[in-house]
Amino acid sequence: MKFFSRSSRITKGLINILGVSLVLFSIGMSISYGATNVDLHTVWQAIFHFSEGEQAHQVIWELRIPRALAAVFVGAFLAMSGAVMQGMTRNPLASPSIMGVTDGAAFMLVIILAFYPAASSVGLMFATFLGAGIAVTLVFLVGSFSSSGLTPIKLALAGVAIGTLLRSISSILSLHFQLEKDMGFWLAGGLDGATWESISLLLFAGVIGVILALFIAKSITVLSLGDDLSTGLGQNNTLIKITGIVVVLILTGAAVSVAGAVGFVGLIIPHITRFIVGTDYRWIIPTSAVLGALLLVNADLIARLINAPFETPVGSITSIIGVPFFLYLARGSGGDKK
Repeated sequence: MKFFSRSSRITKGLINILGVSLVLFSIGMSISYGATNVDLHTVWQAIFHFSEGEQAHQVIWELRIPRALAAVFVGAFLAMSGAVMQGMTRNPLASPSIMGVTDGAAFMLVIILAFYPAASSVGLMFATFLGAGIAVTLVFLVGSFSSSGLTPIKLALAGVAIGTLLRSISSILSLHFQLEKDMGFWLAGGLDGATWESISLLLFAGVIGVILALFIAKSITVLSLGDDLSTGLGQNNTLIKITGIVVVLILTGAAVSVAGAVGFVGLIIPHITRFIVGTDYRWIIPTSAVLGALLLVNADLIARLINAPFETPVGSITSIIGVPFFLYLARGSGGDKK
C-alpha cells in the first residue's frame, strides 16, 4: 500500500512534468506563429540575443512573448479558481464564468471606463476584484432564496442569471458611453492587449492567490467530503470558505483585467484534472493550473490562426469547447443534488 501511494505520487508528478513541457512547447508555437510566422531560431535569438534593430525581435519581445505569458497566467488562474469553487461548493457546475464572477468583473470595468477613464492598470485590476465580489455575493443571495436551500443546480442557475444581468447592463452602458470598442475586447475575451505591465500585475496577484490556494488545498479536500464531516474533524469551514472566496476574487479579477471574460476554462479543466489525478486538492489545484495554461495558450493560437490575418476572440474558442461540456454536466448533475 505504501509503494502504491508513492508510485501514485510519482505518476502525478510525471503528469505535471509532461504538462509543463507541453506548455513550454505551446509557448514556443504561440510566439512563432501568428499573422506573420517566425522560425524558432529567430525566437531563440530574440529571447537570448535581442537586437533593437531587428523588427522581428521587437515583435517577439514586445507583443508575442507578453501575449503567450498572459495566456499561461490567465488560463492557470481561471482553472485554479474553478477548482477551488467546485471543491468548496461541491458543485460540478461551479466556475468563474458560470457563477457570474467574470461578468461581475467586466461590469466594474465598464463602470470605471465610463466614469473614470483615466484610471491606471492597478485601478482597473482592483475594480475587477470589486466586481467579482459583487457577483459572488449576488449569486449566493439569489441562490439561497429557495426553501430547500442552496443546491448545486440552483447555484449554477443563479450564476447564469446574475451573469446575464450584469453582462446586459455592461452592454447598455457601453452603448450609452460609446465604449463599444473598448469593451468589445473585454466582453468577447482576448489577449491582444497583453503588455509587460499586465504581466507584472498578473505575477503580483498570482503570488498571493496561488500561495493562498495551495495553503488551503488540503482543507478543501476535507471540505469537499461534506460540511458535517469536515466540522467533525475540527476544521474551521467558515475560515476556509472565506479564504477560498478571496482566492477566487484575486485570481479571477487579475485574469479578467487582462483577458476579459474568457469563459469555461474554470469549468472544464478541474473535471479533467480530477479524472487524471484523483480527488486530492493538493494535486488538483497545481495540475489544474498546468492544464489551464495549456488550454488557453493553444486556444489563443487557434484564435489567431483560424481566420488569419484576422483574430477570433479567444473566448469564442473556449466557449465552443465549454458549452457542450456544461450541458453534459448539467444533465448529469440533476435538479436537486447537493
